[in-house]
Amino acid sequence: MGKAAFIFPGQGAQYVGMGKDFYERFSVSREVFDEADESLNMGLSSLCFEGDEDELKKTENTQPAILTTSIAILRAVEKMGIDCDYTAGLSLGEYSSLVKAESISFSDAVKVVKKRGKYMQEAVPEGKGGMAAILGLDKEGVLKAIEESRQYGVVEVANYNSPEQIVISGEIRPLNVACDKAKKLGAKKAVILRVSAPFHCKLLEPAGEKLKDELKNIDIFPLKKEVIANVDAKPVKRESIIPNLIKQVSSPVLWTDTISFMLKEGTDTFVEMGPGKSLTGFVKRIAKYENVEANAYNVSNIEEYNELCDFFNKRRY
Repeated sequence: MGKAAFIFPGQGAQYVGMGKDFYERFSVSREVFDEADESLNMGLSSLCFEGDEDELKKTENTQPAILTTSIAILRAVEKMGIDCDYTAGLSLGEYSSLVKAESISFSDAVKVVKKRGKYMQEAVPEGKGGMAAILGLDKEGVLKAIEESRQYGVVEVANYNSPEQIVISGEIRPLNVACDKAKKLGAKKAVILRVSAPFHCKLLEPAGEKLKDELKNIDIFPLKKEVIANVDAKPVKRESIIPNLIKQVSSPVLWTDTISFMLKEGTDTFVEMGPGKSLTGFVKRIAKYENVEANAYNVSNIEEYNELCDFFNKRRY
């Protein structure tokens, strides 16, 4: 039997209504949403379940909302006796993985990511920066497009999501130039993303500095699971957690390498917990690219939760 990994989504996966079915069905999930409301002194659960979409999209609300939904689903899965060997999360999702590993308390994590969202939004004035997904062009091609665009300003790789999708980030003009150059180099598409800031590039370094002050005030406990870090796609050590989370804000997310590492370590089942299913798609593409078989499940509603429980019940026997 192969190993299992729990993976957690980042910003952009949110939608109004997320987590409500878990809140209504599982007391352990309800406790998570109630703890978030109390920790933040706001009605985060109401915002998730029936809030205004524009309000939910605000980065300082989106980040705690996704974290809370992910952990609420995780608690329901854990209650069924389903567990993992590895855990990782994309950007914001790394905080969910650290909560899973019991290295950071949920209460501390939800407060930190609300501040993280605020600092990331404040780092660059709205309209000055952006992000774009480059589809169907390899890493070398994307880096060449970036290199040929840097004379116009800051543009960098933000996310290595899969072999066929790399996200770039930076100031508007060089970002647009890089998109044009990527298409000339053979990219199938270059899609400007609807985001409020140029995440995971050096323009976000001021946010990392502010985040450092928040992270100094929380307790970091020994890891009870192997967490694979965004910044280097390696297992995290306790002493590197805070430096990694500071660096992560302005560094590329090495998601392809993260999944590749877990595949090489014998992981054959990946479970995405939280809103959306992007990570599940990335896992399938990475496994196919590496010519290995892997099961990939996403759990964002009760129906998907039941499918996961059925799979693990069969796996046990």
